[in-house]
Amino acid sequence: MKTIEGTKLLLIDDEPHILQFLELGLTNEGFIVKTALDGLTGINIAHEFQPHIAVIDVMMPGMDGFEVCRLMKKSGAQTSIIMLTAKDDVEDRVKGLNIGADDYVAKPFSFEELLARIHARLRNQFPNLFNEVIYGPFKLNDRKKEFSYLNQTLHLSPTEYELLKYLVMNHGIVLSKATILDRVWGYDFQGDENIVEVYIRSLRDKLHDKNYQVIRTIRGAGYRVDL
Repeated sequence: MKTIEGTKLLLIDDEPHILQFLELGLTNEGFIVKTALDGLTGINIAHEFQPHIAVIDVMMPGMDGFEVCRLMKKSGAQTSIIMLTAKDDVEDRVKGLNIGADDYVAKPFSFEELLARIHARLRNQFPNLFNEVIYGPFKLNDRKKEFSYLNQTLHLSPTEYELLKYLVMNHGIVLSKATILDRVWGYDFQGDENIVEVYIRSLRDKLHDKNYQVIRTIRGAGYRVDL
């Protein structure tokens, strides 16, 4: 997915080598990038910079990432926030989501995973930046809520649309049922997680994916779309 020119991204992390690595990689991807080594500096930069995306480390001395997230959301900023956690801890994830975080990535992470999640947040929160986006054989127009596969329009329910969009936009990443429920149905969903299987089955029918080559089942882990 090509980064839209002028997309602004703020990185806040107290580890200089991580900042340098991410700044170089994301600048090469076409983002306008600013960085901060502490929360207070990050808040001040965000106020002036008004980034589309902020990637914030949770574990920082002084003002931690949760407080930075809370203050940025309290200010009314439209910034989409991705939290970096040292471990895939459910309590950290729920706490971050409760104070307004939009996504999280557990360390250690690959650059490709973070980039995919940044693009996913841009698609979800800033659809006006895009018209039609192509992901391999898929074509997505989020303004019209239309999906096509191999140039054939798919007739999807609203939930099927959101599920397929999440899977395709995170292509190459194994997504567990719990993660899919959090992102598509909401982390406060009280139903059985087997509902994911029901919707995956329906999507496979509409994609004529009889051999599970489009939406792959990763045994014991979840689902993955490969493009």
